[in-house]
Amino acid sequence: MTQCGNLPVEMNTFVGRTAELDEIAKLLTRTRLLTLHGVAGVGKTRLALRAAQNARDGYPGGVWVVELSAETNGDLLAGAVAGMLGLHVRAERPAMESLTAFLADQRLLLILDTCEHLVGPCAELVVSILTGAPDVQIIVTSRQELGLPLEVVKVVEPFPVPPPEAADLAEYDAMSLFLDRARAVAPGIRTDERAMMAIARLCRRLDGVPLAIELAASHMRGLSAIQLADQLDDRFKLLADGDGPLVRHHTLRTAAGWSHELCTPAERLLWARLSVFTGAFDADSARGVCEDERLPDVPGVLASLVAKSVVARVGDRYRLLDTIREYGRDWLDELGEGEPMIRRHRDHYLSTALRMGAEWYGPRQLEWAYWAHRELPNIRTALDRCLSCGDHRAALELSGALWPLWCYLGFIREGRYYTDRALAAVGAPHPARSRPLWVAAHLALVQGDTALARSRAEEGVESARHYGDTEAEANAYVRLAVSRLLTADLDAARAYALRAAGRFREAAPPDTPEPICVPIVLAMAATFGGDLDEAVEILRETRLRCEARGEVSQRALSGYILSLALFGRGEITEAAAAAREALEVKWRLRDMVGSALAIDQLARIAAFTGDGRRAAWLLGAAQRVWIAFGMPGLGVDTMSEPRQAAATRATELIGEAAYGRSYEEGAASHIEAAVAYALRD
Repeated sequence: MTQCGNLPVEMNTFVGRTAELDEIAKLLTRTRLLTLHGVAGVGKTRLALRAAQNARDGYPGGVWVVELSAETNGDLLAGAVAGMLGLHVRAERPAMESLTAFLADQRLLLILDTCEHLVGPCAELVVSILTGAPDVQIIVTSRQELGLPLEVVKVVEPFPVPPPEAADLAEYDAMSLFLDRARAVAPGIRTDERAMMAIARLCRRLDGVPLAIELAASHMRGLSAIQLADQLDDRFKLLADGDGPLVRHHTLRTAAGWSHELCTPAERLLWARLSVFTGAFDADSARGVCEDERLPDVPGVLASLVAKSVVARVGDRYRLLDTIREYGRDWLDELGEGEPMIRRHRDHYLSTALRMGAEWYGPRQLEWAYWAHRELPNIRTALDRCLSCGDHRAALELSGALWPLWCYLGFIREGRYYTDRALAAVGAPHPARSRPLWVAAHLALVQGDTALARSRAEEGVESARHYGDTEAEANAYVRLAVSRLLTADLDAARAYALRAAGRFREAAPPDTPEPICVPIVLAMAATFGGDLDEAVEILRETRLRCEARGEVSQRALSGYILSLALFGRGEITEAAAAAREALEVKWRLRDMVGSALAIDQLARIAAFTGDGRRAAWLLGAAQRVWIAFGMPGLGVDTMSEPRQAAATRATELIGEAAYGRSYEEGAASHIEAAVAYALRD
């Protein structure tokens, strides 16, 4: 049976914790909220993941892990959890409400990992979920308790360490962990009596804190256990003389500091600079942000830090554990590079986002979509830093440059969140406002707010015209055209679309192909106006142009509209094929609005061909997506009437009772299952 969820694969051996796992298994039978509480590096996350792995068969909805160390904005917490579950939420409906509604009939286990910096927002989120979703259980990992009445707290202690007089050292989990990790870097490690006694001394020095033990073991390449323990003894004696008795938090920082001392100057510098990243990053980003004349070989130094277990590598991406990143950030500030590196981080993501926008309607579209999804934590961090530090022009530029992410990859609510704040922060006329204005207009259109969309687009036209940004002016005209289209003012829609085409031609270099968005608007106007032959002709030509460019998003949109036009001409088989093709691409891009529209169209086709049960099931599945977005469709009659007609026809075919059962089955399905079902012939 296929398992739902996103539990990560264990990258190395899980050691010990048998009693803790047994206790957690029992606790999960009698509590819905379990917090694993303990100091940094004690192994809370690893314990939660293994406990969840053991229990996953009891959760039909799966085990879902939401890693929150990269999330710094409590306002976006519910949206981040929703996104991990494959749910995208809309601005009109609070993200918390949408998430709770989505989870209401689910039986799943949710792990909120690393909550200590967002205790208040996490507590609010947990209360909302547990109140509205009775079959959801939650495991929290945190250095601080949530402080909720229903919370059961399990304190995760460091590993027991062997006392000096211990005889059977191999029985201790701390020893097993060190030996396992040391053999990974030094397979021939000695385990005679003297070596084992040195390892035991080392584990005692590190208070049994697993992360500190793993850091120490990573240095076994080139050192004996006795040498390693002696070096660590010296390090602790220096600190103990100055600071008195060491607490466990200091133990971990001391281990990090000791690892820092064993690094080369280049490794220390890269460690510090990498601390500006949030969550994971790739090698290209590391080079783009960190490389300069002082650090000319970032890939080589990065590989060295991986070998020393300072940086973790997962696939083709890298990350610093929280405590290691905190230590690096302290050093970055000591070096006086904190602000410069934050600017470089911002500039890297701004320049990359601009390149994504320039290449979006081309053969790299799916590659750019993959990049945007993976880099979202760092994109958020860059935007949050700009807004909180008063760098408002950069916030405008970055929020506008990210238009493919906001408009076509499903992150509508976040796009609205950031563009609204950036525009509010720079309320006076400014050239950097022109692009975010048309982006905000697009987002309002998708949210069904045509009045706001029109206002934003009109202001975007004025701003772009004033500052000579012809491309932004053209994009604003496209959004004005769509706003008229969705309110059935087809003549105005055509006029605005043609005006946009003229501005695009003025803005583009010679021999540049005309943007695809204009003919799509004209085809929609023809379809809604009943001129189906003209619509089909435009769309087939548009799809050929998309294929020539290697573009898939607009080709899928044109496929959806082509399905509407072919359906109107009575070419049902061809209409179904076009809708399925559109759905397949829109789902790959995680464009939830495009996916829901395509499912609605396939339901309409099913009803027309006499399959009332399939139509009802698909309408229920699509409705779940629409409800998650906070509305029953795009909010305009032009788009919602075909859906209503399909529901009426399906009810006539199978009766109200059967319709209701099939509809509820579809509404209860997971979106992955709904898409798979819709794509079947």
